[in-house]
Amino acid sequence: MLVDLKTILADTREKHYAVGLFNCVTLEMTKGILAAAEELHSPVIIGPAESLLPGASLAEYADMMLGMARRAGVPVALHFDHGFTPELVEEAIRLGFSSVMYDCSMLPFEENVRRTREMTAKAHAAGCSLEAEIGHVGSNGSAEEAVAKTIYTQPQDALRFAAESGCDALAVAIGTAHGVYEEKPVLNLDCLASIAGACSTPLVLHGGSGLSDDDFRACVAGGISKINIFTHNNLTAARAAHTHFTESVGAFELMPFITEAVKHETMHHMRVFGSDGKA
Repeated sequence: MLVDLKTILADTREKHYAVGLFNCVTLEMTKGILAAAEELHSPVIIGPAESLLPGASLAEYADMMLGMARRAGVPVALHFDHGFTPELVEEAIRLGFSSVMYDCSMLPFEENVRRTREMTAKAHAAGCSLEAEIGHVGSNGSAEEAVAKTIYTQPQDALRFAAESGCDALAVAIGTAHGVYEEKPVLNLDCLASIAGACSTPLVLHGGSGLSDDDFRACVAGGISKINIFTHNNLTAARAAHTHFTESVGAFELMPFITEAVKHETMHHMRVFGSDGKA
């Protein structure tokens, strides 16, 4: 069933689990993620990011994913991730996405608040939730280089930002970065604890693909309600296609292998995040 982000994250902090956003860009990935959610009775968040739109348009993603989300036997939020362009965020809202992220984290604090507040009003008017970001999770070059550019979230800023913007979820910067890590990232869990203690708005972890299972569990225990995953599943899908490809095997024959591989990778993360059995 299709639900908004606010609904799907409502009791995560109280019950000490997180819901995964598993970015997906193909039918096979989407089917695998939803199959994992249904088998584990887990809520789930799916959808593309602005950076993934070269693969398909927002309308094309909506055409594929909205029906699948509505038919699912577990709560599913369809989320447009890391929308930097306001016109695209508004398009996602019009298309029926139940959640959008408007990322103004590179702007000065006051401008981030102002723009987020304006977009939140538009989203809420359409029955859509909105996620924002404060601080900045880097994504240029290697993940290690990006962490060096990270602007860490300050607890007092998170509290003020959530109150003034009206956002439904808040991505925070605590030492992760987007992309593939060559070295193990170092999380600032004390920073996370301080943010969670100051701000009751559901907190989001981005750039988690380099973290260990224990790291994820520590983040959930520290107050994270939503965790974004793409690199794990993206590489898993590619490896499955590579493993099963021969000169006599076409794209159609590869589809079930990709779906099954993504399903099992997603199930692993759902168990680590503690969302299994929460639907």
